[in-house]
Amino acid sequence: MKRFEGKVAVVTGASRGIGFAVARRIVDEGGRVVVTARGAEALAEAVTQLGGPEHALGIAGRAHDQAHRAEVVQRTLDTFGRVDVLVNNTGINPVFDSILKVDEAAMAKIFEVNVIAAVGWVREVYNAWMGEHGGAIVNVASLAGQHPSPGIGIYGASKAALINLTQQLAYELAHRRIRVNAVAPAVVKTRFAEALYAENEEKVAAGYPLGRLGEPDDIAAAVAYLASSDASWVTGQVITLDGGKTLRAGVE
Repeated sequence: MKRFEGKVAVVTGASRGIGFAVARRIVDEGGRVVVTARGAEALAEAVTQLGGPEHALGIAGRAHDQAHRAEVVQRTLDTFGRVDVLVNNTGINPVFDSILKVDEAAMAKIFEVNVIAAVGWVREVYNAWMGEHGGAIVNVASLAGQHPSPGIGIYGASKAALINLTQQLAYELAHRRIRVNAVAPAVVKTRFAEALYAENEEKVAAGYPLGRLGEPDDIAAAVAYLASSDASWVTGQVITLDGGKTLRAGVE
């Protein structure tokens, strides 16, 4: 398939893991990508793996830095001439504890990166291109945003906010032909989620009816669908990607 032929996507947090898998899927389907991450070295390696400057541009910076967001979008236009897709993949979870024990500064940082920065990225692409030309936005939320998530409750609350934000933006931007959707993965085998499964992956995987944890490519496939014209009549939706885990709630 070449669903992204002639299209350009900005994918945040894309030097590895889910973000990189999304960028690779878009390039494999004929698109070009601008990828962001904090580490310049890892980002340069990602660009090489994506096929080099003909297919990808990497810009290092922090997602919650407004100047970085503005630079990324402007350089996207300068280099590739358009920005048709935005994938808000950047997320942080620096704490593992009950909600009442989490420092308020840590709470604020989680919401700043996971929620407020996502709005900032949408604002940038809207003002620069999508407001006039339309486009597709996909937010990477989490199953933790749909159900109680002991130990990562503040992270879950931020992802719940991102899910609601997806619906709000979908309604507000529909008249501009901008579609806004989200995916909500359970545990995916990435460095970000490693602490949730590394000590006993087999036991964790047994909690999923499909018998395994998610892989980055599982999430990339769903994101690519939502970002493509195959989903041209889909907006304000959240696709739960959990290997059937939530089905157990009805039988246990």
